[in-house]
Amino acid sequence: MKCLIRLKVNGETYEIAVEPRKTLLDVIRNEIGLTGTKKGCNMGECGACTVLLDGKAVCSCLVLGVEADRREVITIEGLGNGVHPDPLQEAFVKHGAIQCGFCTPGMIMTARKLLDENPSPSEEEVREAICGNLCRCTGYVKIVEAVLDVARSEKGGRDAGLLSHR
Repeated sequence: MKCLIRLKVNGETYEIAVEPRKTLLDVIRNEIGLTGTKKGCNMGECGACTVLLDGKAVCSCLVLGVEADRREVITIEGLGNGVHPDPLQEAFVKHGAIQCGFCTPGMIMTARKLLDENPSPSEEEVREAICGNLCRCTGYVKIVEAVLDVARSEKGGRDAGLLSHR
């Protein structure tokens, strides 16, 4: 038996009939068709599936789709746009923090949440914020550099970014 849910994803409202056991990750990828959110461990350990749910960074593999009913979701596709990417997206490319790219969407979503809450984090605060996001390629140095670069350039305010802020 499917349940009808309504959720806002990246500013667009969707009404979807989902099986109660389907995760938000599966709803985002398979029902809505946004594949930027990655399925890694499917156990909440790697952070590849991180999205913002009502402004909170969550592993979407640990949230049931029905739990997202009447809530707002921002995925990696909801940051910036093709013409004006989020500064974090640009910084990850600039600093070579993308390597294979699998962890990148979740890492950027986590970093975006950090910078929205703390526009001037220390290196230690960046490392602590991203500790739930695993990367097997970069060793985190370039990722931390990219986040700190954006923190310095944004200086506490930004014009682009999350759709919910527009």
